[in-house]
Amino acid sequence: MPSALDVPYRDTSADALVFALDEPCLEALAVRDLTVAGLDVQLRLLGASHQVVAGPVTETVACLPGREGELPCAVERSLDGWTYTFSARRYRPADFSAEIVRVERLLDGPDSLSGVFPGAPGALTGIVLDALPAGAAWRTWHTYPGTGELVETATRMVRA
Repeated sequence: MPSALDVPYRDTSADALVFALDEPCLEALAVRDLTVAGLDVQLRLLGASHQVVAGPVTETVACLPGREGELPCAVERSLDGWTYTFSARRYRPADFSAEIVRVERLLDGPDSLSGVFPGAPGALTGIVLDALPAGAAWRTWHTYPGTGELVETATRMVRA
């Protein structure tokens, strides 16, 4: 289950999220180190944002000062012997509260990291990691209760 984070909720809209594979590690509110399929993976919560460090990749989905752009629907890259695929979808669930409950259930496992923000019901950021035969996959969720939005990402990283 998500842990309570001892910081105020600041991100207000999914519109501000950008995607980067070249961002250095940013200050994290929570970190979890795991190894799956021989790959060291670090899950990092950055407020209503995330970073995942896995092999040659530092995936960042965050509100980055001075960086503009849109969160892409899909990215595919070959990186140092790995095939990296990323997808994102942004939506407004018909029942935001029920969707938060569903996401919290998905995050209730040993290979996950998630947090909720005090004073902001429904403000949640979470990552769940899964092993693949030749790599790893992870999914993330970023919720925005002020706008009723949810951003869900899915990433696969497999040896090429």
